Amino acid sequence: MNGKKVLFVSSELVPYLPENPVSLMSYEAPRMVNSSGGQIRIFMPRYGNINERRHQLHEVIRLSGMNLVINDMDMPLIIKVASIPKERIQVYFIDNDEYFKRKATFTDADGNLFPDNDERAIFFAKGVVETVKKLNWSPDIIHVHGWMASMVPLYLRKYYADEPLFSESRIVTSVYGKDFEGELDSAMIDKIAFDGIDKEEISALSKPEYNNLLKVAVDHSDAVILAAEELSEDLKNHIDNLSVPVLPYVPLQEAEEAYTNFYNTEVLK
Repeated sequence: MNGKKVLFVSSELVPYLPENPVSLMSYEAPRMVNSSGGQIRIFMPRYGNINERRHQLHEVIRLSGMNLVINDMDMPLIIKVASIPKERIQVYFIDNDEYFKRKATFTDADGNLFPDNDERAIFFAKGVVETVKKLNWSPDIIHVHGWMASMVPLYLRKYYADEPLFSESRIVTSVYGKDFEGELDSAMIDKIAFDGIDKEEISALSKPEYNNLLKVAVDHSDAVILAAEELSEDLKNHIDNLSVPVLPYVPLQEAEEAYTNFYNTEVLK
């Protein structure tokens, strides 16, 4: 991986959020690439339950200030950064007061999904791409983790299809076990169609449940990593029918060798 540029886009990341399969692998995968000489950038949402003082987040004025249009509404984009000290890894946070100020990640105190999670996912996807454009940083690989990041492959391949910065980038999506019950806003498909994306490309989102979000992500990816031992048969069958390389599940202690080989021999070939 020496000299290769890898953009990691994740729903969650330790040490900023509690450890779970997504947040842990979203930390371990960049650490692996970083230790083998790769160049990395990590992006995640700046949820309101991330302690900015403890983790020393600060706003990057030169990257902030843009408005992103979400369902015909102008939403200001704020970019913050912090570093994971022991790894000397910098993390970029996508922020917006309307979407990410609340003191929680995906659900309210009663465990109900936030009604605007669909818009948060769209905002996050656009925010990541627009910020990388401002950085003028062209990644060899874009590796997506977690359902809040699941719109990134779709927007890169459709909304930003003519953006030369990503013309050679290869998209990898890691698929984790089911993360939430229920569905996002039923109007999600219309909000994405507002951005000029054909509804036929995203027909699965007529029912925006977890598996269908991931189906849309893998449909617009160049490779897939199975990041859980147990996946629903529906999602597994969908992935089996794709004509892209798939890395079967490997435990964490074997991940460094497996991921590096997969990047080099399947993704970048």
